[in-house]
Amino acid sequence: MTQVVVTGLGIISPAGRGLDDAWNGVLSGRTGAAVDPKLTEMGTPVTLACRVPDFDPDAELGRGSSRRLDRFTHLACIAAREALHHAGLTDGDEETIVHADPDRVGVMIGSGIGGAETWASEYPNYLEKGPKRTSPMFVPKMLSNTAAGTIAIRSHARGPNMTVNTACAAGASAIHLGRDMIRSGAADVFIAGGVEAGITGLSVSAFAQMGALTKNPDPATASRPFDVDRDGFVIGEAAGIVVLESAEHAAARGATRYATVAGAGASADAFHATAPPDDGGGAVLAIRRAVEDSGLALGDIGHLNAHGTSTPLNDAAESKALRTVFGAYTDGIVVTSTKGVTGHTLGAAGAIESIFAIQALRHGLIPPTANLVNQDPEIDLDVVSGEAREVHLQAVLSTSMGFGGQNAALVFLPA
Repeated sequence: MTQVVVTGLGIISPAGRGLDDAWNGVLSGRTGAAVDPKLTEMGTPVTLACRVPDFDPDAELGRGSSRRLDRFTHLACIAAREALHHAGLTDGDEETIVHADPDRVGVMIGSGIGGAETWASEYPNYLEKGPKRTSPMFVPKMLSNTAAGTIAIRSHARGPNMTVNTACAAGASAIHLGRDMIRSGAADVFIAGGVEAGITGLSVSAFAQMGALTKNPDPATASRPFDVDRDGFVIGEAAGIVVLESAEHAAARGATRYATVAGAGASADAFHATAPPDDGGGAVLAIRRAVEDSGLALGDIGHLNAHGTSTPLNDAAESKALRTVFGAYTDGIVVTSTKGVTGHTLGAAGAIESIFAIQALRHGLIPPTANLVNQDPEIDLDVVSGEAREVHLQAVLSTSMGFGGQNAALVFLPA
């Protein structure tokens, strides 16, 4: 079986811009939530959000390019550029792949919503000004596959190009499928990950009306995974991209290897459109499949970057799922949810949390779960709170769950 390794990491998130800033951000445990001026102006039921700080797409991508793209594509391009540079596939700050055959480089991007800002801005324009004033850029800006397509255009990657939508599991699903495409021989390299920029008045109002968002008005304590007083998530935006590569290809070009994608599992709850089953049964299947795929023993897994959304149902179900799979070994797994810092970044979550899991593996350091003050007694897990914890790790696990009952799990080993 072809071994697939991670040779590049790129991230832009509420925790920070770039790998080092984002990693230091989650280690600090300082939340990225804030009262959002745009949401306040719109009068949405909830006005908290976790946005990428100080992001100017015109400066990052050039005014002409940025105006033709939705914000979710902006974020994806920035994260992909960092990942390609980190992997040594480009020269300097350029985005064109020069140290691999571009015909053998694929792109696999996950997104739950796609061009949300374009939808939110163009539909009122259509209603007010009529069909003849509809922007000709509406379709290419809002399509969820535009991020993957634009990354390919900018990097000249001509391998398989695909977009995955498994809701909030999409980023993890993209890494899973990218790995499998390399194993199948379809490509030597995959640019894989997830992106979301869904902080609009419409989406926030809809999430609030269905009861998914926290009603806590205090940004400093609103996103609090596993806490007894948690009552919903804070919506966030982000992009996380990894460069996946066959171990043989990475060795041939002398690439630095940051982790091995040792196991991947997926499942469906087949239960409810938005709620997980109480026993986390679907998550149990995904986690078991990922561990079995890795060939590891249950006791080898030392850390979980949990989906941990800060919603009552998700956190409890995930805790039960973990104990069902690992039994007595559960007590040896150190758990965190980085959503206390980033908020819930929806389709990007599985990708940025995979990056944080890889960083924990590399540095032997597990970020705290921000704002966790009183752990729910039903969450029977060793959850890090307060400060980061040093732990020697052999293998790490990242889990993701999405509306529709989508579940994904990834196991990473040192490279």
